[in-house]
Amino acid sequence: MESNYKPIIGIVSPCYNEALVLNETSVQLNAVMADLVIRNIISEKSFIVFVDDGSKDITWQIIEEKAQQLSHIKGLKLAGNVGHQKALLAGLLTFKDEADALISIDADLQDDVKVIEEMILKHKSGIDVVYGVRKERNTDTFFKRNTALLFYNLMKKMKVNIIHNHADYRLCSKRVLNALSQFGEVNLFLRGIIPSIGFSKEVVYYDRLERFAGESKYPFRKMAAFAWNGVTSFSNYPLKLVTIIGFVIFFFCLVMTGYAMVALYTGNVVPGWLSTVLPMYFLGGVQLFCFGILGEYIGKIYSEVKQRPRYFIDKRVD
Repeated sequence: MESNYKPIIGIVSPCYNEALVLNETSVQLNAVMADLVIRNIISEKSFIVFVDDGSKDITWQIIEEKAQQLSHIKGLKLAGNVGHQKALLAGLLTFKDEADALISIDADLQDDVKVIEEMILKHKSGIDVVYGVRKERNTDTFFKRNTALLFYNLMKKMKVNIIHNHADYRLCSKRVLNALSQFGEVNLFLRGIIPSIGFSKEVVYYDRLERFAGESKYPFRKMAAFAWNGVTSFSNYPLKLVTIIGFVIFFFCLVMTGYAMVALYTGNVVPGWLSTVLPMYFLGGVQLFCFGILGEYIGKIYSEVKQRPRYFIDKRVD
């Protein structure tokens, strides 16, 4: 790209009940944007978009106020709460034709805004996707740190193309966003979709910060559901696991048959117990586990074939 290329950059930030932090977030992001414009790194047409994902507090009211006060800020209000991934997608697809590249970042200020400039410079050098990657996870609890490590290792074992220690802090060029718009699935896992698109990519590293205010919108239950959605959306390994379990059970049954024969010969057994109770409980539990995995995939098929809209836009402010 030309050295004097000044791209129009959009920053997209999904929000759900972020009234406590939104004022500070808008101040910090606007300061970064204004500085980059003054230094001729990006176009003066660049902007910030806050996407209200059906918040129950005054998040949308704050977004409207900031849009009136600060020229760089825009707002998008969804008709209901559709979840983080769909809210982020709504912002990306709505504004993809109004920018040369869009940067996604959460509103809680845990992702360091200082590396936005580095992302943009990499984009100006010709890179299509720039991933924000955490240097380390020292700020996490022991449980969260190790479960995250387990998740990334599990995804790697299942051949899912995912960036280690990357969440949803990234820059995507227009052609990546145009490619993303062709994905019509309802069960969204953008951390897996975007790496699967391809195109040139690089990473920038940053230190994860403490949340500025408010509470996390991702408790363990939602984190576990999100991780499971990622696994089942991008890998059929759990289905293969059912077959593996079948072979294991067959082998185990052979072993137990041998044990039952020896126990019967020595007389050290309650007649009928081993051959009736143990297989019944064991096979019953395994069958329920396998049915659960199959049901998860069937449920996803059910969601996809209905082809329902992923979100509806209620209001927009510029």
